[in-house]
Amino acid sequence: MREVARRTAGLGFDATVLTVDLAGSLPAIEDIDGVPVRRVRGCPRRRDYYVAPDVYRSVLTGGWDLVHCQGVHTFVPILAMVAAVRRRVPFVVTFHTGGHSSALRRLLRPAHWLALAPLLRRAERLIAVSEFERRLFAGVPGIPGRRLVVIPNGADLPALTGPAPRVEDGLIVSLGRLERYKGHHLAIAALPAVIDRIPSARLLVVGGGPYRDDLEQLAARLGVGERVRITSIDSSDRAGMAALLSRAAAVVLLSEYEAHAIAAIEAIALGRPVVVTDATGLHDLVDAGLARGVRPGAGPSEISAAICDEIASPRVRTTKIPSWDDAATALAAVYREAIAARAE
Repeated sequence: MREVARRTAGLGFDATVLTVDLAGSLPAIEDIDGVPVRRVRGCPRRRDYYVAPDVYRSVLTGGWDLVHCQGVHTFVPILAMVAAVRRRVPFVVTFHTGGHSSALRRLLRPAHWLALAPLLRRAERLIAVSEFERRLFAGVPGIPGRRLVVIPNGADLPALTGPAPRVEDGLIVSLGRLERYKGHHLAIAALPAVIDRIPSARLLVVGGGPYRDDLEQLAARLGVGERVRITSIDSSDRAGMAALLSRAAAVVLLSEYEAHAIAAIEAIALGRPVVVTDATGLHDLVDAGLARGVRPGAGPSEISAAICDEIASPRVRTTKIPSWDDAATALAAVYREAIAARAE
């Protein structure tokens, strides 16, 4: 939201970001890149399912012309939608669906979407970040397909200053939060076979999360502990991410679920060879010829072959990579349509 909020402000909109600060450690009101940010408290603090009643009150009493709800998998945007309906303010929703390591929560997702359908059909527009996500919600009974639009996330990493980083022979980067569903363990399992073909191969896992110990133990069991390093980069350090990706001989994202993988798009935009799971939103990258895909459930030999082949013969990119300017321009058009539709 940070990327598009400041850009839509330059397209004729007075945007305010309303968000939740679970820890209560940030200012309640702050200006970021010229955009007012309001933060309210939520609870419980240490769960990804939390509520924030002040979101409901802020939408209900704020005097907004339009409400843009980000996400559908927590209670917070649902509170904003309910308040917008009660206040009779037009609203749009960007789905921003995500994966989860819990099999139970994955199993409940279809029922979740179905339960949300009566509320979602009150939205003026429903925004998917990929064709995969659009198809997903087009198949949910009660959701009007004519209101679905696709606006991909952008991939604008800052230009690097000084000499361009040198691509490091054999450096494979696996991106994403340290959760099982992100597939880092698949990259580790494939590494011994990659080393057979590329003796200098090593794996850099970039992310934070609860699965770190499991990944380190797996690397040790497979005898590649010295070839696997786990680190993280602060999400605000865009230059650091650009520098790291520029050094990679290949980037892998073997996640079970991605609505639209910004990290993979950023790597592609930097010209790096990319290997992904050919499923969910990652299939869109494979279908566009931007990344090499491996089938869901692929074993170490298949994954290692894909990584080595992509390093040896990377994709030739012909498809335009979407930018945040593109996303903001498309969103501005949706905003105008939504406001005009409610005024009729």
